[in-house]
Amino acid sequence: MTEEVDGHIVDRFDISKRLGKGAYGIVWKAVDKRSRETVALKKIFDAFRNQTDSQRTFREVMFLLQFGKHPNIIKLFNIIKADNNKDIYLVFEYMEADLHNVIKKITILKDIHKQYIMCQLFRAIRYLHSGNVLHRDLKPSNVLLDADCRVKLADFGLARSLSSLEDYPEGQNMPELTEYVATRWYRSPEILLAAKRYTKGVDMWSLGCILGEMLLGRALFPGTSTINQIERIMNSIVRPSRADIDSIGSHYAASVLDKMPSRARKPLEQLVSTHDNNAMHLMQNLLLFAPTRRLTVEECLIHPYVIQFHNPIDEPALSSDVALPLPDHIQLSIDDYREKLYQLIQEKRANTRKLTHDRITTSLQPRASTANQEKRGSEWTEGRRKSSAHDRAAPIAQAECSDTDYDTARNSAQGHGYEMNGGGYVNMAEMRARDRAQSADPRRMNGSASVTHNNNNNIEGSRRHKERRRSSEKPRMFSALRGSRLGSSSSTTNQRLVTSGNVR
Repeated sequence: MTEEVDGHIVDRFDISKRLGKGAYGIVWKAVDKRSRETVALKKIFDAFRNQTDSQRTFREVMFLLQFGKHPNIIKLFNIIKADNNKDIYLVFEYMEADLHNVIKKITILKDIHKQYIMCQLFRAIRYLHSGNVLHRDLKPSNVLLDADCRVKLADFGLARSLSSLEDYPEGQNMPELTEYVATRWYRSPEILLAAKRYTKGVDMWSLGCILGEMLLGRALFPGTSTINQIERIMNSIVRPSRADIDSIGSHYAASVLDKMPSRARKPLEQLVSTHDNNAMHLMQNLLLFAPTRRLTVEECLIHPYVIQFHNPIDEPALSSDVALPLPDHIQLSIDDYREKLYQLIQEKRANTRKLTHDRITTSLQPRASTANQEKRGSEWTEGRRKSSAHDRAAPIAQAECSDTDYDTARNSAQGHGYEMNGGGYVNMAEMRARDRAQSADPRRMNGSASVTHNNNNNIEGSRRHKERRRSSEKPRMFSALRGSRLGSSSSTTNQRLVTSGNVR
């Protein structure tokens, strides 16, 4: 286990500073020498030291590759082997801060920020839950933020696919719900009481704890042990009925709760002082004992607390379950996880070479005549008009996400030679200037053909606007957050969000 950076990593990245270090690895801020893009470089120490660590590393990489197209989930750019064949490097998009450090500054987050953060977390969890996957480790330090209060959910090492568990008839060797999942302060009662069944309610409980922590300015239930954690929870939440206790399927729950010493209760409305009744209602309905009674993520997205940010277009869901390429309900050997991950690295490298080769080959082909180009352009435009249904089924990062993701979708589309324009995509080379000009005028978004003759005017208009505008059809989430900045000082704990101007 060493903090030294391998030579082939130094050749590819300029290491700026260390962002953090833990028992399992270290993270640096770095700049990719090729793209000049700022990234977060994570070195996992001895990633395959045992079966548990091997499975966790494998899960994190696999789930990030599955979910990374969502705008509120951190993107994994690359996976790189270390020279010692034990450590592994993960290259992520860079984020300025995490919610844990922001909450510690207390005065940084205004009500509008808290609402928007929760809305984005609901979107991310909806995407996971629609794929039948639980995160299982939701906590403020795994919620990353940038300068515009955009949220990225990170650390999928404990994520779990529910689809593998549903294949088990009840009571027949179904894997147990492990109590180690999630940091203790954010564990749901069923985990603390050793329930045997996974539900999506474990994530919803954790979201309630995160909301409570933002409102309170510190951890809501900072238990010192499992029993103390249960006591703190039971002294604040609505008392569960016997049916609620039985519903979690724990053999110990009734006994533990009956023997719990009687103490003065401090309900949530006394524990957390807030003038926002909607915030209190949302938190209370997430922090219910019975998982089946907690709000679902779909219900949270239309809750009055976050309703101003609600837009179905920005809340995509998967149409099928997400499963790992290796069985997730049992631990395989270290070699199984290592070989599968290294195989993935080789495939990724081969695909990158193929894409590069294809681009070079295309660029060397003779350019077609102007007449042929115009003909093909006309045919392509007509074909796009006839394929609107296909557009709606486009990949999530290109078509379905997007308020915060408008930039993400544009960047993704640029790699394919197309750019988003209202309901579909237009050819970048022909239409980029028009798209930029139209983004400020929703009346012109639906009639791209009608503004072709004004293309010169649009180009001139785009030159006058140095700052890129978002599409007016996208909700203007950040208009209320204008002036917000998360700046990095000499240490990560000094990151600040300064709000200037009126919220409107």
